[in-house]
Amino acid sequence: MEIAKVTDEQITTSSEVYRPVANRGALVFFLINDLFRIHSFYKFSLDSFVIVVKRAIDIVAEKMRPKKEEVEKGSDEEEEEEAKEDEEEPEMTPGTLKLRVQNLIEQVTFEGFDYTRRGTFVKHKLMLATMLCFKIQVRKGNIK
Repeated sequence: MEIAKVTDEQITTSSEVYRPVANRGALVFFLINDLFRIHSFYKFSLDSFVIVVKRAIDIVAEKMRPKKEEVEKGSDEEEEEEAKEDEEEPEMTPGTLKLRVQNLIEQVTFEGFDYTRRGTFVKHKLMLATMLCFKIQVRKGNIK
């Protein structure tokens, strides 16, 4: 029971760090979900948006992964196993975690916009970009 309590506290603490990313994802999703008010043609599903968010997470993970020298061709199996073990994620420091969260926010916003932009009419693309910018500024408190 004690281990479960400690684990639960660690999960709660870790998930709170990523709350700004979830807030931005929700903002982008509800923006694209409201596009049907502009034209009935615009229908987006939550499942498709989850794929977009996963793509953003993968892009950020790839950017933040430290570059390692590739294993030489023709190496034996022991070296390949050691290389796989070395690929484990390094521990996050507060600075790298903050950078990761900021990168995730930016990437989720861009990937969500890019996904939606591809499916909108040309005459609505500027409106979509403007709505996204305004919603972000309202959420930050820069615009009332």
